[in-house]
Amino acid sequence: MLNPKANHTTESIWHSFHDKLYQMIRSRIGDHFIAEDILQEVFIRIHTRMHTLQDDHKIQSWIYQITRNAIVDHYRKYKPTEELPEEIRSENPELDEVQNINQARQEISDCVSPLIKQLSEPYRQAVLLSEIEGVKQKDIANQAGISLTGAKSRVQRGRAMVKEMLLECCQFEFDHQGKMIDYVARRKNCDNCTNG
Repeated sequence: MLNPKANHTTESIWHSFHDKLYQMIRSRIGDHFIAEDILQEVFIRIHTRMHTLQDDHKIQSWIYQITRNAIVDHYRKYKPTEELPEEIRSENPELDEVQNINQARQEISDCVSPLIKQLSEPYRQAVLLSEIEGVKQKDIANQAGISLTGAKSRVQRGRAMVKEMLLECCQFEFDHQGKMIDYVARRKNCDNCTNG
């Protein structure tokens, strides 16, 4: 078991997790050589993404998530029409990672509406219409009596301001596809998410 406070290296992770990860992969992949290839890919991903690990206490679940993603990628690449095995979809050695990710995304989603309401006009209206109500930017331009370029500019600037407010409140962790998988609040009570 890794010490959460240790300065992790690929080598230390290799020594701690190599056998466990190989067994995990081998139980889902019938071929020894393919399992070895996937394991190598896992350690390449760990090595190249070590800088993205935000919380050392979550390193084990982070490593297992990378491993599951590599197995899923193998199935999608070589067997695109075959359904993923149930154990890959549902198993989690520590926590139900998918549930945690969904919860984190829902919490951030709940935070977005109050942030939009804090925007100054005309950005607030443009972002509310575009992001919350799903109005097309062409229709936003018509409603506001401005050009399509002007509407796009308002929406983009409003989105950027919401992003800035989110980044002031929280530090985010992303997966290899750039999707948010976790966040840590920078302060206990973020006024940005509760005002409005």
